[in-house]
Amino acid sequence: MRHICALLLLASLWGLPQVGIAATAPRTDLPHFEQRGAATQLIVDGKPFLVLGGEVKNSSTSNLVHFSRKWPLLVRDNLNTILVPVAWETIEPVEGQFDFSNVDGLIKGARDHDLRLVFLWFGTWKNTFSSYVPSWVKRDTKRFPRMQTADGRGTERISALSTTARDADARAFAQLMRHLKAVDGARQTVLMVQVENEVGVIPESRDHAPNAEAAFAGPVPVELMTYLTAHRATLNPELRAAWEANGGRASGSWTEVFGDEG
Repeated sequence: MRHICALLLLASLWGLPQVGIAATAPRTDLPHFEQRGAATQLIVDGKPFLVLGGEVKNSSTSNLVHFSRKWPLLVRDNLNTILVPVAWETIEPVEGQFDFSNVDGLIKGARDHDLRLVFLWFGTWKNTFSSYVPSWVKRDTKRFPRMQTADGRGTERISALSTTARDADARAFAQLMRHLKAVDGARQTVLMVQVENEVGVIPESRDHAPNAEAAFAGPVPVELMTYLTAHRATLNPELRAAWEANGGRASGSWTEVFGDEG
């Protein structure tokens, strides 16, 4: 999808030099999008920045020794920005204990090769699956309940209605962002961070666990309906079409408001 960012332990395990990055004072001129004439441009270091980007495979960055061989290839391809995953399981292998050596190694590698980064947060989901959560999350299906199919079968996908999973993911993501601010706030090697990756359910359209069925039969949240009404003209065309095909209601269940197709 387009939408849109292990301290020294891993380094010692793999025989790498230490890759911890010293904290620096963050700048205030963050990379941002800016309207300039008819164009919306990404502004980096005060100037328009054209991303010549490439994205590595899902688990390519899990081993810094292996990935160190890839940097010259990325430079050879005349790229200036690399999209790389940062997995929850990598930075919080033990609950509450954070290890950013992998993140620091990626930042150092990018700097050494004059490249920028976009981090892809593989948190609770990646391509609808919960493959990159820590083992302590994978093992505990009571604290972190899973989605169910329409015929009642369990899946490995963590329920989007799990507040425990939401809060644990949010804590890990917040720690990642704090770390990036501390070690990269001045250099700004990391241009952007994608929050989650390919959220959804495949091949079914939604969770069918009992609590999910109850939520689906209940009213669409007022906050969403208020937003839809206020931004009708700029809504995604398919979303707007589904809403208006069912009368453009201001309230109701999900089926009443958006229909039951798909």
